[in-house]
Amino acid sequence: MGDKILRVLAVMALALSLLTGTASASAGRDERGVFTNSSGKVAYEVHLPPGYQDRALPVVVAVHGCLMSGYGLNSMKAMTRFNEVADAQGFIVVYPTQELGRNLQSCWNWDKVEHQRRGGGEPSLITGATQDVIRKYHADAKRVHVVGASSGAGMAVILAVTYPDVYASVASLAGGEYLFNKVKDNPELSPVDTAKLAYAEMGPRARQVPMFIVQGDADTTVPPILGERLVTHWAALDDLAVDGQLNGDVDDVADATEHVAKPGEYPYTHTGYTARAGGAPLIEKYLVAGMGHKWPGGGSGLFADPKGPDISSILWDFFATRHLP
Repeated sequence: MGDKILRVLAVMALALSLLTGTASASAGRDERGVFTNSSGKVAYEVHLPPGYQDRALPVVVAVHGCLMSGYGLNSMKAMTRFNEVADAQGFIVVYPTQELGRNLQSCWNWDKVEHQRRGGGEPSLITGATQDVIRKYHADAKRVHVVGASSGAGMAVILAVTYPDVYASVASLAGGEYLFNKVKDNPELSPVDTAKLAYAEMGPRARQVPMFIVQGDADTTVPPILGERLVTHWAALDDLAVDGQLNGDVDDVADATEHVAKPGEYPYTHTGYTARAGGAPLIEKYLVAGMGHKWPGGGSGLFADPKGPDISSILWDFFATRHLP
């Protein structure tokens, strides 16, 4: 009788160990790091998908907005649910977190000149952290993408302009064009004018960086006009990147438009903008009807709206087909 009980316990223990092993193998893991340079430091969390074994995986750098963190309270991590998408699709996520010493509201300083250029400020910190992750985890350096929300969207645009040789594509949710702060001082400054400044900052690294834009048409914090300006701005920048001239290689006239309405979700209009030479859209925009300053299809947090569409998954589909030349 005693031997029988021992055999049953042994079988149960084996089954439990197999179940535990399967669960741990199917779960991703999180690690943290800090990057430091002459501009200061940035802490970040890295999410590695299940089965990660030094494979050359794509990377998504997710930059939070004001009153948020990368991976702590009210986080980009919880709002976007990118970890879930990464686990299903097989990519690495990086969540940088702003230092309160640089901004008491945890905003990224997209509107300050010292954080708008290559080689210094917050762009150099986030990109330094990104490159650390690429090296440490042997990621695919040609498939590194950046997305930001609100002030993080402003910073994501800056990163695409200042480091187009690092970020294969960029996404902006409730953001605006490069150097939009200059429009405050000079309201006559057009999105094409700021595109010329972006092209000058890109310098010899200038190229067409694919752009994904999300905007709520009921957003009173970042009004929809800023999304419209961003389309015009980025189309002009893509045009300049071809040959240094504004000659219609890319324009802000939509080449494809679809209106989508699904039960239980906000309806949205999806527009695509393609180069005259053809190919995949260089700019895609999602205008979400009735949505405010939120992340659609989000998980939890002050700026998450679970109603959808599931923009995190849609965004990954965009990123997955883009890479550096």
